[in-house]
Amino acid sequence: MANNSYIGGSIDIAASPAEVWAVVSDLQRMGEWSPQCRKMIIRGGAVRHGTRTVNINRQGALVWPTRSVVTAFEPEKTLQFQILENRTAWTFELEPTATGTRLTESRTTPRGVSAISNFLTENVLGGTEKFEQGLQRGIHQTLQRIKAAAESR
Repeated sequence: MANNSYIGGSIDIAASPAEVWAVVSDLQRMGEWSPQCRKMIIRGGAVRHGTRTVNINRQGALVWPTRSVVTAFEPEKTLQFQILENRTAWTFELEPTATGTRLTESRTTPRGVSAISNFLTENVLGGTEKFEQGLQRGIHQTLQRIKAAAESR
């Protein structure tokens, strides 16, 4: 996979950045939002820069663990974590709007993707193109679910 490939999307939410941040930064609820990351186990207390997580991912019958570390934590603005096994970065960016907040979620590969991850994606998860199309759909679903949660607060 090429360096710094981007998969992402944005959604407008009728809630303040503080209300959206309260949902997004509660990483132990990630399993409620993401169709692939079914659970994030937070290690070491409150989520902040440097927090480590253990993640349980699922696609169909396949289940696999990953580990991540929070690499950016700027309340009401940016939350990013990097998956240690494949070097991908997942970012949530919040931007105030006239009617609430625009939330952008993205997956980038600033250092490329690890060779083992590329091998497994190609040979176990159906190929990179299919896998990344699934990630794009998953980002859309995640954003819709976060919007529903933030707007119902």
